[in-house]
Amino acid sequence: MANTTSGTVTFDKTFAVDDIIAESYERIGLQATSGNQLRAARRSLNILFQEWANRGLHFWEVAETNVTLVASQAIYTLYRSTADGTSDAGVDNAGSAESIYGAEDILQMSYRTNRGATTQSDTPLTKIDRASYAANSNRLAEGQPSEYWVQRFIDKVTITLYTTPSSSQAGNRIQFYYMKRIEDAGAYTNAADVPYYYIPCMCAGLAYYISLKKAPMLSANLKAVYDEEFKRAAENDRERTSFRVEPAQAYIP
Repeated sequence: MANTTSGTVTFDKTFAVDDIIAESYERIGLQATSGNQLRAARRSLNILFQEWANRGLHFWEVAETNVTLVASQAIYTLYRSTADGTSDAGVDNAGSAESIYGAEDILQMSYRTNRGATTQSDTPLTKIDRASYAANSNRLAEGQPSEYWVQRFIDKVTITLYTTPSSSQAGNRIQFYYMKRIEDAGAYTNAADVPYYYIPCMCAGLAYYISLKKAPMLSANLKAVYDEEFKRAAENDRERTSFRVEPAQAYIP
């Protein structure tokens, strides 16, 4: 006879910011009882998310979109938020308009023609750095783009294409994968923008951050726990591909 279980897998969906703070405080033997303590802990949680961004790729925030090319326009802009500016319009793979905000970096890009048709074709573009872009002798040249340079500002990310699309490329698209920023910890009743397998890491990290201010004698042990939890989460947050193991063969005379 099967065990009687909850039948749900939504703990992460209802694990709100105030629960995260409570769990983290309990790990250092304290309770967050005042509004100032809650606000400080939420601030630390947002700093923790920024730390994760500095550690590198987080696959749950990778998204795909397309931007329609405009003749003689080399630079396309993705703003942090609508308060910072209006991003160049995105188009999803079904052809519907979508807004692109909060991009942190561009991972891969292709020049796409005949979108949605059986003759659709994607030509990969090469990501280059500032020096390589500056080395192009005529940066105003127009034609099919083959390279792109990404600039990351405080309030936006810009994509500069080389060569600049001409009227022949106008209406075609650049298709790209980009990494979004982790959303802020907002209202205390909101869940965090974090997948379930990062919850132990998130609680351990916040407990460590709080201990630096409230219980420094525990910080070394809590950091060790946090580092171990982050390692586990990061190992789970990666692409899995098929692989085959073949035994090594050796000739034994």
